[in-house]
Amino acid sequence: MSSEYLNSNAWPFVEARAILKRKGKALEKKGHVLFQTGYGPSGLPHIGTFGEVCRTTMVIQAFKKISDIPVKLFTFSDDMDGLRKVPENIPNSDLLEKNLNKPLTAVPDPFEKFPSFGEHNNAMLKTFLDKFNFNYEFKSSTQMYKSGEFNNELINVLKNYEKIMNIILPTLGSDRKKTYSPFLPICPDTGKVLEIPIVEIDEKQNEVVFDNNGKKFKTKVTDGACKLQWKVDWAMRWSALKVDFEMYGKDLIPSAELSGQICKTLGSPIPNGFAYELFLDEKGEKISKSKGNGITIEEWLKYATQESLALYMYQNPQRAKKLYPQVIPKAVDEYLTFLEKFDGQEIKEQLGNPVWHVHNGSPPKEKNVISFGVLLNLVSASNAENEEVLWKFINNYSSNIVKEDHPILQKLTKNAIQYFNDIVKPSKKYRPANENEKKAIMDLIEVLKKMPDGKDPSEIQTEVFTVGKNYYPKEKLRDWFKAIYEIVFGDEQGPRMGSFISFFGREETIKLLEDSLKR
Repeated sequence: MSSEYLNSNAWPFVEARAILKRKGKALEKKGHVLFQTGYGPSGLPHIGTFGEVCRTTMVIQAFKKISDIPVKLFTFSDDMDGLRKVPENIPNSDLLEKNLNKPLTAVPDPFEKFPSFGEHNNAMLKTFLDKFNFNYEFKSSTQMYKSGEFNNELINVLKNYEKIMNIILPTLGSDRKKTYSPFLPICPDTGKVLEIPIVEIDEKQNEVVFDNNGKKFKTKVTDGACKLQWKVDWAMRWSALKVDFEMYGKDLIPSAELSGQICKTLGSPIPNGFAYELFLDEKGEKISKSKGNGITIEEWLKYATQESLALYMYQNPQRAKKLYPQVIPKAVDEYLTFLEKFDGQEIKEQLGNPVWHVHNGSPPKEKNVISFGVLLNLVSASNAENEEVLWKFINNYSSNIVKEDHPILQKLTKNAIQYFNDIVKPSKKYRPANENEKKAIMDLIEVLKKMPDGKDPSEIQTEVFTVGKNYYPKEKLRDWFKAIYEIVFGDEQGPRMGSFISFFGREETIKLLEDSLKR
């Protein structure tokens, strides 16, 4: 084992070492370390769900470098939860409205593809995780409750009823205290998950008596007749499965602390936890499965590679980040930059390079030819409708670039056309040049006409820069480039002009500039 693994400051290695330090001997005795992620299938899987599995997998990869103890990953679906509200982005909302408060696996599938809404969303999750080749075991709350796999721990909860109530009740308001019960019975008449108080406990028979609006009824707590309130459910699951590590959103820290106390009360050690910050949409609001805001998994993969998405998940997990289509180009270009640096780095630097974690230590060896940002500008300038047009420009830059040697770039040419048409093109706002800008652009055209072919991008950039110095004071040279972007590309930001001209071609750039002055 390399000592670098034991000293790396990359957060997955920090978390992996913390698990081993706290639980090492117990893990050896148990024979494996169990990682868990949770999924609430009340809405379609979203990108935050993927982020949790992706990040947990990164910790698993790091753990396997520092220990020979076998690892497992359970992806657990809370599909026995009652459907509390109708998601906004789902068809057949009337069907869901009629089945509110029933377990998700008892709610009909509004998509009419699976026996239930819960099973539909579970299938969506598994399909997506399989696409990314995650190594996991899927666990269904409904299946585990009904099969009796949770029975022993449910009986344990019943035995510790008073202690658990003493943990939970101080956190509740006065009205909620009167009706709170850790057990939620499934109504035998309506099939709904009921939130009603317990009036009597029969520990010998593992049964409880509930008060359902003045009408008492008795039920056992095992075999799926009841489920647990989620904080108690979380603790019960940790205890029953002997979970060693679980991530959760920062908003769940108080809940995790309560569940930890309950887990100890049940006689089990608390898993190591990792609280990550939440993803926000472009308005700064929390991304929600039911709202369908932010960006979907499918959209990201339509516009960029899965590796760029994994990189976005790796970076700064404990810092809130906006997650909407406009973040994609930067994420792609950061991925390409990190990939290019990797081979020339020492092992310590490589372990801190996100692509090590994206590719489990073996990133591909593809030379970075062109940034995603410049690809988007090529699409914009050429109105390219297919990848062959973009490859023509790439070969303008170097005829030695062979498509088959650049699988990442092949994907990105398709992504760039799709992203431009869907995201960039609708928001483009060209403006006319003022007199000073017209003169500057005309001067740039003359410089390009006299420039020999095959000039280095950095030399072309210097020429563009020099033209700008004749029309803008030194402290306002950024306004020169901003003017080019707004007049020529219809955007406030744009490419490094030296690189763009190298790819687009000198003659083609001259025509583009001339056309922009006529607009």
